[in-house]
Amino acid sequence: MNEIEQRIVELNKLLHEYGHAYYVLDKPVVADSVYDQLLHELIALEEANPSLIYPDSPTQRVGGAVVEGFKKVTHDYPMLSLSNAFNEEDLREFDRKVRQAIGDNFSYVCELKIDGLAISLKYENGVFVQGATRGDGVVGEDITANLKTIRAIPLRLKEPLTIEVRGEAYMPKKSFEKLNTLRAENGEELFANPRNAAAGSLRQLDPKIAASRQLSTFIYAIGGDGEAYGIDGHAEMLDYLEGLGFPSNKERQRCSTIEDVLAFIEKWTENRPNLAYEIDGIVIKVDRYAQQDELGYTAKSPRWAIAYKFPAEEVVTTLFDIDLTVGRTGVVTPTAILSPVQVAGTTVQRASLHNEDLIRDKDIRLGDTVIIRKAGDIIPQVVGVILEQRPEDSVPYVMPENCPVCESELIRIEGEVALRCVNPACFAQVAESIKYFVSRNAMNIDGLGDKVVEQLLRADLIHDVSDLYHLTVEQLVELERMGEKSAANLVNAIQASKENSMERLLIGLGIRHVGEKAAKIVSEEFGTMEAVMAATEEQLVAIHEIGDKMASSLVEYFSNEDARAVIGRLAEVGVNMTYKGKKIEVAVGDNPFAGKTIVLTGKLEQLTRNEAKAKIEELGGIVTGSVSKKTDLVIAGADAGSKLTKAEQLGIEVWNEDGLIEQLNLVQ
Repeated sequence: MNEIEQRIVELNKLLHEYGHAYYVLDKPVVADSVYDQLLHELIALEEANPSLIYPDSPTQRVGGAVVEGFKKVTHDYPMLSLSNAFNEEDLREFDRKVRQAIGDNFSYVCELKIDGLAISLKYENGVFVQGATRGDGVVGEDITANLKTIRAIPLRLKEPLTIEVRGEAYMPKKSFEKLNTLRAENGEELFANPRNAAAGSLRQLDPKIAASRQLSTFIYAIGGDGEAYGIDGHAEMLDYLEGLGFPSNKERQRCSTIEDVLAFIEKWTENRPNLAYEIDGIVIKVDRYAQQDELGYTAKSPRWAIAYKFPAEEVVTTLFDIDLTVGRTGVVTPTAILSPVQVAGTTVQRASLHNEDLIRDKDIRLGDTVIIRKAGDIIPQVVGVILEQRPEDSVPYVMPENCPVCESELIRIEGEVALRCVNPACFAQVAESIKYFVSRNAMNIDGLGDKVVEQLLRADLIHDVSDLYHLTVEQLVELERMGEKSAANLVNAIQASKENSMERLLIGLGIRHVGEKAAKIVSEEFGTMEAVMAATEEQLVAIHEIGDKMASSLVEYFSNEDARAVIGRLAEVGVNMTYKGKKIEVAVGDNPFAGKTIVLTGKLEQLTRNEAKAKIEELGGIVTGSVSKKTDLVIAGADAGSKLTKAEQLGIEVWNEDGLIEQLNLVQ
């Protein structure tokens, strides 16, 4: 190997080790800045040497091109489901049958039953090559690209083994809360629980969506014969998998008797709310493989294992009011106000009602006796009404026609479930929009918390985000709990935010459907706020990764005179309106690639796919994975299939590989 290749191999090895320590062992061995520095070095080397991008490189986790659909995968060994136990009697009956078949000389292994999506992972010579869903147990779907984005899944094992493993992909509680908060702000339907969110994320055709949702996994089995790897039981197998680099759940225990099993269940029934992830039961397995073989299988499940399912924790209480809150985007969210009640170890006084449709569909009324459940043990929800206990004078609940804060008329946008206040001067919306503007991911103004924002509004010191830049120390010290030093620090932080690159301002404006990534892409493309404000939908959708919704939302926002006035006032006080990041400028001239959206399909003979992609991108082209009306050019190699057919149907220009090579030689 030459020096560059040696360094790439070394960086791959180091980053895999550091990632394993961080994401699997939860024991970081280097600072985040060190990891980031090494990762950036690897990215730069791979960009300059695309033929040296290994399939297990840490850079390949970010999510590739959008796939056209999921291929079917036939499992080498069926992924069987477990029979269920719902109470102590069921467990004792299971134990009785096991002892009747193999005697008393055995032990169980008890594990937490992760509430996620069952997955199968295949490795060849230690490299991750395929991941699939359980499906019907015999045939699943190929979701390799999405599973690669889960950082807990090793892309290369510590030994060059060919092996298949089984596990559970899940969404941690914090990731779930963050995702639903974002969906609520955008007026989108909320996920009911982390399991649904994890399953929905892994079935996205765009791997970048899966990557953004911060999933994780636990591995708990080897597909096929574990004894082939010199292992004689389940507990030993879990230790073996850990040694290969797989994450396994540490909260497991070997139990000699059913009494030990019941004690383990009792322990985790009580401690379940304290976990960082959702579980829905306990899995109990006979440990030794020889004894598992002796017990055998039914048509659907093994006789040597059973899943104890936690009973759904539901409680009954009284709903005496419905509180309406207005978010940053004007979405009005109803919340049930309840008589205090204990659910899953916490006192609940408020529960989500989501939207008007849910209230109407479940016919929820003030004064009702309602059933409360903690969805995923996180968000309390009203799941039903006990009609027999409904007061005689009860009347259907009707959502107001006017905003509960500013009294403006509420509207329901076609295709959405949410009611919205569209008054831009609504106190609630103004407060939430300013809080968003100053948040860490936007303008990042330290010291300007929610309570301070609300105090400033009530004191009539600010009316929109531009007023923040006129605040003085003398004004701030008049606020509750604001000393002179804190006031001075806050003024300095506000003034320092003027120097932010333009994408932070674009994020802070809170334009619907425009998040951090889109803001950066748009800022890099147009360079100045003035250019973005003047952009048409056609110009915006021509940018790779900017869709119709984003483009429409941007144009609609900047056509609003009030919004343009705020931006004008921000410019007047000196807030930066230009993109400060680096942008690679490519002279167009006779370059047929610059600014073009290009799709590679079929088998290339003279270049690898990565080499062709790198060369096109060096010349300013944008390489995507699917053909659409936005595609300018398709490069078709041997055995090109549906993408070539679609390109021909749409009248898109098509080159063969020789044509690509010829044009590359002319330009370079």
